[in-house]
Amino acid sequence: MPFPKLSTAPREEQRPVRVLFVCLGNICRSPSAEGVFRHYVTEQGAAEDYEIDSAGLIAVHEGELPDGRMRAHAARRGYTLDSRSRPISYEDFFYYDYIIGMDEQNRERLLALAPTAELQEKVSLLPEWSERPARDHVPDPYYGGAEGFEHVLDLLEAILPDLYRHTHRR
Repeated sequence: MPFPKLSTAPREEQRPVRVLFVCLGNICRSPSAEGVFRHYVTEQGAAEDYEIDSAGLIAVHEGELPDGRMRAHAARRGYTLDSRSRPISYEDFFYYDYIIGMDEQNRERLLALAPTAELQEKVSLLPEWSERPARDHVPDPYYGGAEGFEHVLDLLEAILPDLYRHTHRR
């Protein structure tokens, strides 16, 4: 599977790489990707090189913290998930370098929302960044048990270092 297209947008000197993770409601997968990636980037000493956020395709959970079950599983691994749910906006397509969906339905909706064909090129699926893809999507754990939340974290821990390697500029 080829890797997603690297951003070719002109960059101001010293501007951070801007990454937006997206799932349906922005309470499980995308805030977890945001928190785990932020943690990883900080461990690499590159926190100032990235701007990381997450959003949802629906606004039903707007303003809420991530799902309590997801926060509990993440906390056991040392991650803090404290972002507030928000819906993706028109402006996000212009602002972020990478807009990364968790599953094919997310990608399809993101492509439909992108204002131009050029901005559609920013959209990818998270597993596409993996050098060893184990899955073609990050499954939604919302209606399942504890194993689903753990599986999401396992996938994020496996994929996000590859995302970092492909997007880090220094």
